[in-house]
Amino acid sequence: MAEPSRRRVIALAPLPPEKCAYALARYSRSPDSISRSLEWVRAHDSRKFLESFYFQYGHASIADLGHLVLCFEGISELAAVEIEDEQLWDGQARSSRYQDFSKSGFVTPPEFEQAAAASYRAAGESLLRAYREVHERVNAYLHEKLPRPPEMKPDAYERNLAARAFDVARYLLFLGIPTGVGQVTSIRTLERQIRRWKASEFAELRELGAEAAQACTEPPVCSLDPASPAEAIAPTLAKYVDADAYLLQTREDLQRWASQNVSLAPPGGSYPAVDLLKPSDAAADTVATLLYPVTRRSYRELYEMVLEWNDARRREVLELAVRSRGRADELPRAFRNAVYAFDMVMDIGAYRDLHRHRRCQQFRQAFTGDLGYETPEAIREAGASGMYEDAVNYALQTVRQLPQPAAQYLLPFAARSRFLFKMDFAEAEYVARLRTGVKGHFSYRRIAWEMKRAMERVEPQLARLIEATPPWVEDPLTR
Repeated sequence: MAEPSRRRVIALAPLPPEKCAYALARYSRSPDSISRSLEWVRAHDSRKFLESFYFQYGHASIADLGHLVLCFEGISELAAVEIEDEQLWDGQARSSRYQDFSKSGFVTPPEFEQAAAASYRAAGESLLRAYREVHERVNAYLHEKLPRPPEMKPDAYERNLAARAFDVARYLLFLGIPTGVGQVTSIRTLERQIRRWKASEFAELRELGAEAAQACTEPPVCSLDPASPAEAIAPTLAKYVDADAYLLQTREDLQRWASQNVSLAPPGGSYPAVDLLKPSDAAADTVATLLYPVTRRSYRELYEMVLEWNDARRREVLELAVRSRGRADELPRAFRNAVYAFDMVMDIGAYRDLHRHRRCQQFRQAFTGDLGYETPEAIREAGASGMYEDAVNYALQTVRQLPQPAAQYLLPFAARSRFLFKMDFAEAEYVARLRTGVKGHFSYRRIAWEMKRAMERVEPQLARLIEATPPWVEDPLTR
């Protein structure tokens, strides 16, 4: 290979992920130029290098140097949420605004036996029938309410109103609806994903973990140039992706401890859509966050409860969280403290959108319909309340009769659940500014606006810097 002459910036052609990681890792450990490092890689086996330096010696940063593109098709919305639950993740999922989701059927959880599967399918079909009818009625209502401006092209007008109608109808979609996700991740992130999926409580995720590992042992299925020679994309990675035993054991330990020591059911009464705390006790914050996903308590309740505990009681939880930890295991996400903790009660559809924000730590409780559900005003205005409520109530009633955790697949996007987002002010400002824009979905616009209002109460000086659009300011013909 000819040496690039007098170049300080050198672009490399795409390389197989493990060879790319090998080349750049060798480049950092050698005085050779990148072109000579590539010659070396061509003549040597990258798998031996990765097995020695990454998997045996623990040089984890090497696995950040190779990236893979994977797509997941025909998976459930629930699985998509779990796939995307990584901070170092780049990807896209199918949009509920621009596509009719009623045409693809739905995913039936493999855990269900025949009777449960039949009940699930009946309620799922009811939701999709209502989805189609609500979209039709809301679309007709919007045509009456929003006549086309003379300067707007007819096709643009029709696309816009159809999208707005899908924004309303999406409340009837549910976590078992099939979707597609495309992602670009490093080898290290994919390794963490696969190990997490294999430890999932959901059978579909465990299956996807095995399938993703298998895909790494094979040449790419899709290519711009099918005639080009292909090799396995990450065969070494695939050998070291057993289920995350630490994650699995810690989850079980915390669930058991919480069931014995914390009242899991929340007290009665109302709750805010957004509750902001600025925790001052790092240990209490960590303990409360560890318990949050395995209870149904608000973060405020847990944090104030832990503040009253003595050191020994706190230590029980902290030690449980590290008791099963191996040498290569990262501490749980709950140890990543942040300045602000936003505890949010919102519909699942809004969470799907806000879940995409990466510069924060996110935690969720089990998806549930116990906190009620949202009904968009446009459904009432379009005269579709009856069919909407009948379908949602039927689904929620069926959820209570189905075995957990697979029953969560039937939860409509309208159902409220509880989610904890921990972040600094810069991310809070970004989310509030971006997600209150008039082009956004009204569900998360309201939540983002409440984040700004909560910040005004907790940090009035900083909150003045947030430029957010109130949810009552609308431009429905803008997407």
